[in-house]
Order: sequence, then C-alpha cells, then structure tokens
Amino acid sequence: MMKAVIDRFEAEFAVLILEEAERRLNVPRKLLPKHVKEGQWLQVEILGDQVLNVTLDDQETELARQRIADKLAALRRGDHLK
Repeated sequence: MMKAVIDRFEAEFAVLILEEAERRLNVPRKLLPKHVKEGQWLQVEILGDQVLNVTLDDQETELARQRIADKLAALRRGDHLK
C-alpha cells in the first residue's frame, strides 16, 4: 500500500500524487470511494500500473489539514517576519 493525495480531477480521472514514488497516476474516478475531494489522502494498492484497491486515509488527511492550518496561523501572526 502506498499513500497518495488527490491532486485534481480531469474529466473521468483523478490525478493522484504517490507520496513514496513522487509520481503522478491517473485513476478512473469509478475506482475511488464516493464523494472524495481534492486534497484527500488515500491508501492505494498498485501492481505495476494497475490500481488494485483504494481506501480513504482519514488520519493522513486530518494531519495534512492540521499542518496547513498551523502554517496559515503562523503566517497570520507574522512569524515569518521575525
């Protein structure tokens, strides 16, 4: 299993960025869980270029949201100007 983030949607495909391999993968939307959104993290099982299984990774998605919120808060406080 690899971690991947949904970068964007293009027509009937989702463009995933695979964390470990740092590569992009186009996956048919029908293989993804319903109601997924850009920025959500997934656990992806791949064999070659074939996607075998995709599940939501709610924990990694929440960690990413928290990292972004922390960075925005630091920018608003002006931490980068010190």
